[in-house]
Amino acid sequence: MKRHADTLFNDIFTPEETLKIRKEVREFAEDVIRPVAHRLNTTPESKNTFARREFDAMAAAGLFEIPFPADVGGRGLEFPTLATMTVLEELGYYCPSLASAFYDGQAILVGSTLNNAQPSIRETYLPKLVRGEFVGCFATSEPGASTDLSAKSVETIAEKIDGGYRINGTKRWITNSPCGDLILTLCKTGDALTMLLVDMSQEGVSVCDPDLKMGNHVQQTADVTFTNAFASDEAVVGTVGGGLRTAIQALVQGRMGIGAIGCAMSQAAFDFATDYMGKRKVFGQELARFQHWQYKFADYALQIESARNLCHKAALLYDKFKLADTEAAMAKLAGSRVACDIARDAIQVCGAYGFVKTLSGPQAHFPLESIYRDAKIGEIYEGANEIQTWVIARRIFGREMTG
Repeated sequence: MKRHADTLFNDIFTPEETLKIRKEVREFAEDVIRPVAHRLNTTPESKNTFARREFDAMAAAGLFEIPFPADVGGRGLEFPTLATMTVLEELGYYCPSLASAFYDGQAILVGSTLNNAQPSIRETYLPKLVRGEFVGCFATSEPGASTDLSAKSVETIAEKIDGGYRINGTKRWITNSPCGDLILTLCKTGDALTMLLVDMSQEGVSVCDPDLKMGNHVQQTADVTFTNAFASDEAVVGTVGGGLRTAIQALVQGRMGIGAIGCAMSQAAFDFATDYMGKRKVFGQELARFQHWQYKFADYALQIESARNLCHKAALLYDKFKLADTEAAMAKLAGSRVACDIARDAIQVCGAYGFVKTLSGPQAHFPLESIYRDAKIGEIYEGANEIQTWVIARRIFGREMTG
């Protein structure tokens, strides 16, 4: 099947180091992820199905090195965020939920938070993450707080005691938690929020069975409950009271990542559908000869190109200036929207071959139904798309108008 990104997407502005990363990760994805992608994309969540083999393979291949500086065992790239978006798109082409769980969740949300932490935490834990020695979790959402992460809404409390903090509360939708080792936890400390790094092996931390979701099965989520759990004074990430800023720094990159995964799903659906349209005959002619579908997929080529360019621009801005809030919002909006739209129309043009998961007679597997299921979450998590629209509007009209 032809990968149209290789001919429709022009690499004229892409740095050579990023092109090398793309080649490396594409080969990994072809060899390791593609053969098991159908199983990963269609198997419901359980602790027994956590993709440990693929996680370990990513670590062994050095993929967790890519976003980080050389002093912690990383690649020390000039444009690490751009390279990270490229990794997400290559992994997400075959398994978007794996890309989301193990790269957006592990490398971006947990990894970038540790990279920006004080030296005592950064130098202890980030090299271990780069080597794949633990599974990390990023816990901000709660049963009553997700998009709104204000101190008024967050109900997980960290009470100051001798030597550290006593933590009580519940976090919800926590990626990788069913098999997690360490959890970055946003807690209320007085009238402000603080990020704490918590050991999940202690008795005070309990994790439910994985949530059973519509899609995104590799990205296992669950409730995490803290009952008098302990975190030492040295476990504060950043500053006491500075937890919201710490979380937002990671989420900006995470939003770009969701856009990149959206581009991956869009491209995979586009490639399958256009290949099918060139072969399938209806009323004596190939579907690709119908002008309706020609125009529809020409427009989708434009949208994928635009979304990918927004992701790359946001990443480059972050690499150069560490500031890309509006561009990250645009990237997430564009990538997640086109993924949903193209998955729907790809199924429509492919008919039953788009709707089917496995054709039992020949035991043939088909990808569009899982892409359709997986795409929707991109418009919801890491800041709902309505919030991203508000971020853009705030840039246009200013806080005095938008709040």
